[in-house]
Amino acid sequence: MAVAKPLTPTIGAEIEGLDLRKPLDPASQAWLGDQLVRYKVIFFRGQDISAKQHLEFARQFGTLETHPVNPKDGYPELLVLHNDSNRPPSDTAIWHSDVTWRAQPSLGSILIARKVPEIGGDTLFADMEAAYDGLDDSVRAAIEGRHAVHRFEPMRQYLLQSGADTEQMTKFEKKYPAVTHPIVRTHPITGRKSIYVNALFTVGIAGMGDSQAQPLLTKLFATATRPEYQCRFQWRQNSIAFWDNRAAQHYATADYYPNERLMERATVEGDTPA
Repeated sequence: MAVAKPLTPTIGAEIEGLDLRKPLDPASQAWLGDQLVRYKVIFFRGQDISAKQHLEFARQFGTLETHPVNPKDGYPELLVLHNDSNRPPSDTAIWHSDVTWRAQPSLGSILIARKVPEIGGDTLFADMEAAYDGLDDSVRAAIEGRHAVHRFEPMRQYLLQSGADTEQMTKFEKKYPAVTHPIVRTHPITGRKSIYVNALFTVGIAGMGDSQAQPLLTKLFATATRPEYQCRFQWRQNSIAFWDNRAAQHYATADYYPNERLMERATVEGDTPA
């Protein structure tokens, strides 16, 4: 029988008693979906699953999206996150929620560890609903009803640093235009509110000048860094994390460089934030 063992009072639980090589029965699938929403991120140990099984598990929770960067050969829905001495982990050690630069960001991400360093490479997760609950009234008033601007900034900066010309940048901006989402997101299942801006993809606040927006965003970004809202997961080979991008942020520590860390991620499509 499957059980969930909480890691902290606010976020994270380890799931025991499920073999992810096999399709979930309807009751187990519903139960697991409930645990995801309740704990924001759920973890599994010792899941020696193939890429195909990884995708089959993920598809039980919705349609999968493809990512424009680093797909796995033969599996376009799998994003490969491979770091070693030649590929330093430069853009993972920032608190963020995945693909908020999309008009419909992902519901959740399912990450498996294929190779892990002997020490280091943990991932931290933050409960952004608890972070919202912890805001003082003045900050809540300042962000009520406002929308933030999100952009695929890491890739944009990479292109600029690589010397992309005007035509290339125009094509990129057309393919991946900036989008806006509510600063305060309401979870479509629970109705709970969360802070929905992040330091990796959020670049401004609609209708507000940078001189006002940036100090406010900096304050909101910092809420994810409070240990009271966090759990920390120490990876082992064949461990899996499944997190709810609608209510959690994560931060992949870069302390293992120059050692190797190889992860693969499937991402479930989400809805329009409200």
